[in-house]
Amino acid sequence: MRDTGVMNTGTPPRAADGARLGTALTRRAAINAATQAYLRGEAVDMSALAAQLGIGRSTLYRLVGNRDDLLGVVLAEATERTFRRAAAGATPEGGVDLVLDVINRFMHAVIDAEPLQALCKREPLVFIRLALLPGAVEQIAAKLIAEMLQTEVTAGRLEASLPATALSQAIVRMCDAHLYAPLLGGTE
Repeated sequence: MRDTGVMNTGTPPRAADGARLGTALTRRAAINAATQAYLRGEAVDMSALAAQLGIGRSTLYRLVGNRDDLLGVVLAEATERTFRRAAAGATPEGGVDLVLDVINRFMHAVIDAEPLQALCKREPLVFIRLALLPGAVEQIAAKLIAEMLQTEVTAGRLEASLPATALSQAIVRMCDAHLYAPLLGGTE
């Protein structure tokens, strides 16, 4: 009997991108595909994404949650990539000057991000829900800032009267008002 790989070998079924269905690989494939759509400035359409992955919509929803959940992950990962690039490009040796330089570089990179501009123009309320309310974007931004602050405090280059986690939350909230106003049509 000829082995078709469907039933006889125990090989799990695969999505169009080769990822095994029902695994983290498929979730990652969905996030990657949504990220590519976002980076092209396109709307993330769950039906189109499911078709691209070769899975049904219900399977896609089981893997990544609803569209806001998926976009939250996409934006959180973009936030982390952007922050890490900003930190890598910082020039001060440390302390408050480093923190300010990283945050300044990060904020300018976010404001200049064309995919984010496209999302804000196309779906401002979705952006507000995902970026300005508690969720994945806020959590990763606060975590990254807290890590940077704690590194500087531990190295003795920065004194902080609040714990790094509390201070990072305050910084995120203060930056939100200044960072996202231009993207939502306000003044810089």
